[in-house]
Amino acid sequence: MKQSQHFLDNAENCAQLAERASDEPTHNRYRRMEAAWRALAKEQDWLDGETSPSDNPVERPAELPGRARETAA
Repeated sequence: MKQSQHFLDNAENCAQLAERASDEPTHNRYRRMEAAWRALAKEQDWLDGETSPSDNPVERPAELPGRARETAA
């Protein structure tokens, strides 16, 4: 099995844990972990030569699930 598939499996596990979370902070934590595993899978596919850098736009931390956007004062 490809390394990126292991990462995607971990992401799916985090998604399932998020759905079963008993409170919002735990739900948000699992969603952030899911996003991180998915980003790692994309990066691994790029490292393995399966995708080009332009196929994988970088997500900024503020765009990850469960993160509030910072606002300028």
